Amino acid sequence: MGMIWYMSKLLDEIREAIRASDKTRYRLSKETSIPQSQLSRLMTGEKGVSLDALERLAEALGLEIIIRPKRWQRKGG
Repeated sequence: MGMIWYMSKLLDEIREAIRASDKTRYRLSKETSIPQSQLSRLMTGEKGVSLDALERLAEALGLEIIIRPKRWQRKGG
């Protein structure tokens, strides 16, 4: 599983958190300075967002993005 898979999984988690949130896209846009059009494209899967935007969304949704070492790694990769 490469970096693209992890980024895709992270975007899926953010989308789900937005859906579960009581915040409208308008409110998220105001809190994060991310245009509503960009949030709409994120929600439809048309486009992703920058890491900076992901961090701002996570903060607005009360989430934390954590990067930690792998628990194990197979030999040869």
